[in-house]
Amino acid sequence: MGAELGKYKQVVAARSADKEILKGAQDGGIVTSLFAYALDEGIIDGAIVAGSYEDDPNVESTASQNHHWRPKPVVVTTKAELLAARGTKYNISPNVSLIKEATRSYGLDKVGIVGTPCQMQAIRKGQLYPFGWRDVESSIALAVGIFCMENFPYQSILQLVEDHAAMKLESVKKMEIGKGKFWVYGKRGQVVQLPLKVTHKYEQPGCHVCMDYVANLADISTGSVGSPDGWSTVFVRSKIGDSVWAKAMAAGVFETQPIEKVKPGLELVSKLANEKITKNRNTLEARKTFGVGKGLRNPFI
Repeated sequence: MGAELGKYKQVVAARSADKEILKGAQDGGIVTSLFAYALDEGIIDGAIVAGSYEDDPNVESTASQNHHWRPKPVVVTTKAELLAARGTKYNISPNVSLIKEATRSYGLDKVGIVGTPCQMQAIRKGQLYPFGWRDVESSIALAVGIFCMENFPYQSILQLVEDHAAMKLESVKKMEIGKGKFWVYGKRGQVVQLPLKVTHKYEQPGCHVCMDYVANLADISTGSVGSPDGWSTVFVRSKIGDSVWAKAMAAGVFETQPIEKVKPGLELVSKLANEKITKNRNTLEARKTFGVGKGLRNPFI
């Protein structure tokens, strides 16, 4: 595969061997299992993940604002806290904003963090140019990236679910994007699928200039695309990622299959990564014609 998938040491289809984690996982439970193992082994002292405002006593939920699906970055230090935060919430959780607090207020020396491709870029830039991050950059022990085509503001999710899918946000069990659709699953078993052409106008505008689909700069990156239902595609990218993944595999944390043996396989990941690059490069070119982003390029491609 080409540059669109970034550099990696290996890629596999994987899922957690922990049935408890799989029960509420988005796909293969990779991030939760990885951080749970890293916590147990002292590889990290805690992790920054996307929790929700539902657990914040200072934020009151109303009928129109159910806060389970409104993400909030949180620091977790136990498996129970990890389990409470599992599953994808399709709107921005500013996890990078908590890095200083994790090292100072929480006193963590070795921090795990999960984030989107743009957040992985922010972390690496912070490590290279640590202005205002004094002594923080060396505390990032494991950065896990998730595949991302685009993201949504919270208000957009509210409208997509309540106006288009005609479902109350508090009655939603899970959301996912796949097979060209935005899927909303209700707690009573109802399933609504929206074509992606409906969701495009609700996307975060910044996503339209991003050239990274598979979190090229993470230690390990993962997403459902390319693997069967209930499994995730995992790219092991850095020396740190390789070391942690090898130890986790030796400990029986994951089941894996060769990516060449599963459907739809790496071809679909590559296809979508190329589509994102092509589409967003066109957006950048169009912006040049009216003076926005003139000469802008992504230094990581």
